[in-house]
Amino acid sequence: MKSGSDLKILLALYGERKDAIRRRLNEFQSVPSSGHLTELMYCLLTPQSSARNAEKAVQALNRLGFADHPVDPEPVLRDKRHYIRFHRTKAKRLLELKAAIPMVLDGVMTIHEPEALRDWLVANVKGLGYKEATHFLRNIGRNGELAILDRHILRNLKRFGAVRRLPKTLTKNQYLRLERSFQRLAKSLNIPPNELDLLFWSMETGEILK
Repeated sequence: MKSGSDLKILLALYGERKDAIRRRLNEFQSVPSSGHLTELMYCLLTPQSSARNAEKAVQALNRLGFADHPVDPEPVLRDKRHYIRFHRTKAKRLLELKAAIPMVLDGVMTIHEPEALRDWLVANVKGLGYKEATHFLRNIGRNGELAILDRHILRNLKRFGAVRRLPKTLTKNQYLRLERSFQRLAKSLNIPPNELDLLFWSMETGEILK
């Protein structure tokens, strides 16, 4: 664990941002099932691309009526105004998701335990790994204490002494091990895991993003 002064700074920042963080989490919990496709699209686009670009690309696709009309997503993803890396592959993934969305929504409705639902999503939605599936579940208020282990979270796990070193790649077992480290850190700080997640995000980006 890091020094007391480092932790005092972290806890002071939490005190300043706690209310805004909790408002954001309440927004996630109010997302209706009609918004699940949008959230899944966003989570498919964020790997290797900025969260802002992913959000703008999804908004552009929604304006074109992607959910209900035969829209090719590739031109939108390669648009320089919100460029998405690996846009050809991700365009294909979006079309596969669109075709599978009734099955996906059924799984989300019928599988209630967060760990089981995450495993199911990883197995059934092409392009979703453990990080992306957890991100989706958080964005619909269903992730429980599961952690979104993106680079911001991993960097802070090391920064605050929760882990000594970080793996170059994340296997399932490594992901679950680091997730437990994150949960232990949250418990030691007396900060709910979801709130610590957004606190770390805000420290890295200056904003409480999704």
